[in-house]
Amino acid sequence: MSPPQAQGGTFAGNTRRLAGAAGAMFGWKPGDFWAATPAELGALLDAIRGDAELPPDTDTLARLKEQFPDG
Repeated sequence: MSPPQAQGGTFAGNTRRLAGAAGAMFGWKPGDFWAATPAELGALLDAIRGDAELPPDTDTLARLKEQFPDG
């Protein structure tokens, strides 16, 4: 069985490129890359592309706190 491939490359090759990009763009060391979740890396990439959602404003937070009090 051959290794899994994504976007025409091997898993190892794609991972090496992604780890290198994370180091160059975010200053991550290898340990930072391997400790990050896919969601964390995806959120950073979304922010760079301008696809990140803005955090809720003060009024929205106040409404949410009223609807869902922590007790």
